Amino acid sequence: MPATPSAYELPRTGAPVTHEIEIKRSRFITWIGRVGDEAEARAFIASARDAFPDARHHCSAYIYRVEGAQPVERSSDDGEPSGTAGKPMLEALKGSGMSDIAAVVTRYFGGTKLGTGGLVSAYSTSVSEALGLVERATRTPRSTATVALPHAEAGRVEAELRAAGVDVIGVDYGSLARYTLAFDPAKRALVDALLAASTKGSAELEEPDGPGYVWVES
Repeated sequence: MPATPSAYELPRTGAPVTHEIEIKRSRFITWIGRVGDEAEARAFIASARDAFPDARHHCSAYIYRVEGAQPVERSSDDGEPSGTAGKPMLEALKGSGMSDIAAVVTRYFGGTKLGTGGLVSAYSTSVSEALGLVERATRTPRSTATVALPHAEAGRVEAELRAAGVDVIGVDYGSLARYTLAFDPAKRALVDALLAASTKGSAELEEPDGPGYVWVES
């Protein structure tokens, strides 16, 4: 069975966070929001472009998780000198510890060139300051498993499971009541022991089809 992934932080669902700074009359307008895949990241960048269609640059960076693989990390300088915008923006996102996150910085040129170092600092600062305004959520994996119980015992055993912090996320009623459970991966032994005691050893957890965990957000 694949290992259960670790919990991680991400922006809360909702409207993007926006933040603006001005450096030597150039405006840097930052949007930060939540994205879950490539399509959502591209749509987020497009929405910033649509909001400021007359701006010269819409630089971007994003990170999102892929189940069973390394996270996707991408960035774009969008016409700024190579390495002066997208990369420092991506480094700021990585430094936040969040995933499933995208940033777009729209720049209106103020007439004064900032130089390579000035651009790196401006884009990094824009994203870092905006990140401080982001409300965070935590996604935590909970192991899943099923157990089949006689109908006469199901209600009592279910109550004991819930009292121990186990969530019932599905029930299929047939000749037996088949419960799908979700619980802290660290409490697997406790759940096994509780079931053994409650059913006098007649019922035990069965591994589910699929990844073996669900995400819970708080």
